[in-house]
Amino acid sequence: MRTGILATLATASLVAAAPLAKRNNTAPAKENIDAVVLNFALTLEHLEAAFYKKGLETFSADDFASADFPDWVRYRLSEISSHESAHVKFLTGALEAAGAKAAAACTYDFSLATSPAAFIAVAQQLEGVGVSAYAGAAKLITNPDYLTYAADVLAVEARHSAWIRGGAQNGDSFPQAFDTNLGINEVYTLAAQFIKECPSDNPALPVKAFPTLKASALSEDGKVTLSYDGDVSGKFALFLMATGQTAVAVGSDGSVAVPEGMYGQQYVILASSNATLSDDIVVAGPAIVEVPFQATEVPY
Repeated sequence: MRTGILATLATASLVAAAPLAKRNNTAPAKENIDAVVLNFALTLEHLEAAFYKKGLETFSADDFASADFPDWVRYRLSEISSHESAHVKFLTGALEAAGAKAAAACTYDFSLATSPAAFIAVAQQLEGVGVSAYAGAAKLITNPDYLTYAADVLAVEARHSAWIRGGAQNGDSFPQAFDTNLGINEVYTLAAQFIKECPSDNPALPVKAFPTLKASALSEDGKVTLSYDGDVSGKFALFLMATGQTAVAVGSDGSVAVPEGMYGQQYVILASSNATLSDDIVVAGPAIVEVPFQATEVPY
């Protein structure tokens, strides 16, 4: 069973990484791994729910005011927190109703959220990853009721992301025509940096975290510097977008030019070649690359 699950997930990751024009519309019959997919979604929802709970406990209304945020910003974040808790409750109930064991919450490290502004910045990244995770996992779901639920949650996560970008950060709420979907291993790699330890009796998930990849802030000349616990020489940066990937050779200092036309929260993987993305060529990552512009700017 585990081998079949891994094969299904690997196939889905390859399909997600391929340009639209190269995708085969004649899909084989899918193995029913709904319990695995729902528990993976629950793992992410536990993470988000715990993050908002911790942040709102740490930073008071006065803290947000001192950081020059209007009082409604913290209130909206508390609304998002309640949504994430509702997602946890629903997924737990759905799994238990299907006779499957539901994953419990892990222990987490949210030390990156050192201020209200940092809390909001991390929230934006988590919401963006949530959108990409649901978009990428939808193809794995066989039960149409679960698929409808995933679409419902995807819409809400997208609203969270849009509000944080526009309302809380004064950025563009919808910087791209398409969101990028991520494979399960890419999503787990991004989530794993916050997870310290999970209960030993949680259902095993057929996922792995690649080595952590760090990307610097975008420079004025449109470049980022990539780094990981190894040598970047001779490697390629694979920038992932909904319509395909763009491979760029990485400089000896880790610098790489971000392709034109990428805006908002994007993802880059350090790879051993410029071939179509597969687990076999992943060296590290993904890392999040933010290509910012204000809501009043025209990027095109």
